[in-house]
Amino acid sequence: MDLIERGSRLADRLIVAILENRRKQPLFSIQERVDMLTEVVKPYPNVEVGWFHGLLVDYVKDRGANFILRGIRAISDYEYELQIAHMNRRLSPGVETVFLMAGEAYSFISSQLVKEVASLGGNVNGMVPPLVEARLKTLLTPRVESKNL
Repeated sequence: MDLIERGSRLADRLIVAILENRRKQPLFSIQERVDMLTEVVKPYPNVEVGWFHGLLVDYVKDRGANFILRGIRAISDYEYELQIAHMNRRLSPGVETVFLMAGEAYSFISSQLVKEVASLGGNVNGMVPPLVEARLKTLLTPRVESKNL
């Protein structure tokens, strides 16, 4: 949300694109992710939500966009993101990649870490929007098993 808020001030129109990656097992379906994100970006009138499979640069061109906004949390993200940016430039020279550093308060957060904390009953308030937090609690609330002594 930090990147969406700041990115919405940098562009007339910001499209938040969700990749349907069939090689991963996401916690929420593509439609659930689109629905949740559509709800939480309502305060930003110039932000749209979409989804794609395949190459991001193809989606960008199909939508008439001219740059990709990517977030970087740490130097390890930069190395990976740089490779992707170079490949995207090679595939589509007219599309630029713009990097924004994650806000300090969010630099340690990853979806994997949030899911792990939530699955163990930890507090993820402030790390995800309240709507997502509620959905995580419903889906991942740890079940207490009684043990015979």
